[in-house]
Amino acid sequence: MTAARGDAPDVIANARLTGFERTDPFGPEPVDVHLADGLVVDIAPAGALPRRGRVLDAEGGWVIPGLWDHHVHTVQWALSAQRVALGAAATATEAASLTADAPVLADGRRVGAGFRDAFWPDAPALAVLDAATGEVPTYLINADVHSVWLNSAALRREGFEPDATGLLREEPAFEISRRLNAVDAAVSDPLVARMAQDAAARGVVGLVDLDMSWNEDAWVRRLDAGFDALRVSFGIYPQFVDRAIAEGLQTGDVARGAASDLIRVGPLKVITDGSLGTRTAATSQAYPGDPHNYGLLTVDLATLVDLMSRATAAGIASAIHAIGDVANSHALDAFAATGAWGTIEHAQLVAHADIPRFARLGVGASVQPEHALDDRDLTDTVWAGQTAQPYPLRALDDTGANLLLGSDAPVAPLDPWAAMASSVFRTRDGREPWQPQQRIDAATALGASTRGGSAEPARIEPGDVADLVVCEHDPLTADEKALRGMRVRATLLAGRLTHVA
Repeated sequence: MTAARGDAPDVIANARLTGFERTDPFGPEPVDVHLADGLVVDIAPAGALPRRGRVLDAEGGWVIPGLWDHHVHTVQWALSAQRVALGAAATATEAASLTADAPVLADGRRVGAGFRDAFWPDAPALAVLDAATGEVPTYLINADVHSVWLNSAALRREGFEPDATGLLREEPAFEISRRLNAVDAAVSDPLVARMAQDAAARGVVGLVDLDMSWNEDAWVRRLDAGFDALRVSFGIYPQFVDRAIAEGLQTGDVARGAASDLIRVGPLKVITDGSLGTRTAATSQAYPGDPHNYGLLTVDLATLVDLMSRATAAGIASAIHAIGDVANSHALDAFAATGAWGTIEHAQLVAHADIPRFARLGVGASVQPEHALDDRDLTDTVWAGQTAQPYPLRALDDTGANLLLGSDAPVAPLDPWAAMASSVFRTRDGREPWQPQQRIDAATALGASTRGGSAEPARIEPGDVADLVVCEHDPLTADEKALRGMRVRATLLAGRLTHVA
């Protein structure tokens, strides 16, 4: 048959199996994967059983479990399609000039995103941005989203007093992002749908959405409008936790009023420190040239324990943003004090004594391997004096922690193959591997890119939900170039094609 998106094949023929700790007897031999009612019902040598119904010919491609991105800011990532990219800007002046050429959006703003100012020779200055952008409200969002550079017109529009820089950091920056993301659903929902289709084309079947808003209603609305490309687990921020508890939301529940089970309640998300790029991640050693700057704990331990205790009692998991080693210690202390379950998000700098605590406490490490390569030069300078371990993937895995890979899109593109390649090879663009002792093997990276993470990787066995991907190369043996450029021939969500090449 000629397969099309929306079809539900009865057989994936001429496929090869690969994956984490396989127990099947087929080795490299081609198989047929038989499907029914959204499940894998049988796996047999190719042609051994009748191929009844619709047949999708894998043509020797490898079948793997469907992939997940465990950390996405969905609307912000979708809206990046409308925002001028600033990642290549080498100076503040260049970033201002690039944004000046950005189109004015329907709401009267210009928006650029993705700048990295840590290595700029010139510091962001309000006068520089005003000179380039004039009276059109203009916003430049840092790649790490923890700071935003606004011109005077934008500061006036948003009700902020200007200073010499025009930079807002941490909560004020998040507030600006929330306002920029609060576009009409007629604008955002088609962009989200396009984003989801792009993700499906990369083999993604699900994501954890950590947008800074009340997410349940938005996802139910999208389902009602026909969204069907991904499974979504949505986060709940502290300003909404009382509402979530009062309304009885529990992690894993299907969203209320949803037309299907694709959308489920996710974790409480708490941001407890800043970021490396903004030099606000909470660390035990001061930042170079700034002896009083140890970063910023944005939520104290008592408040964190209170939030996590209430969420845990109500049946809500916790996802705690912690980048610096001090923030990671506090987050682990809070998990220990509350008995909460869930993840630490990022875990970019972890004290050596804290690394085994992840496994001991049953706390997942939700990490973004592309950040390690984005930040390698910054880590080697700004964090050169830190005594904790940066980006400790192998160390966490060796001590039994559950790794869950993601992108933090829009901080990095939503691409599980890039995340796997960065975690396995610790390099890109021909550079020498960075901290190669922290590599993980390809099987672990693949398992960490599925719903349950490396400790509970998805498998392909009779009775399992048919969230499946047919890809061109075996991800367990692919080199870095092949892994990053992996061609996905088909993606199935409960046996239904969400992408077919």
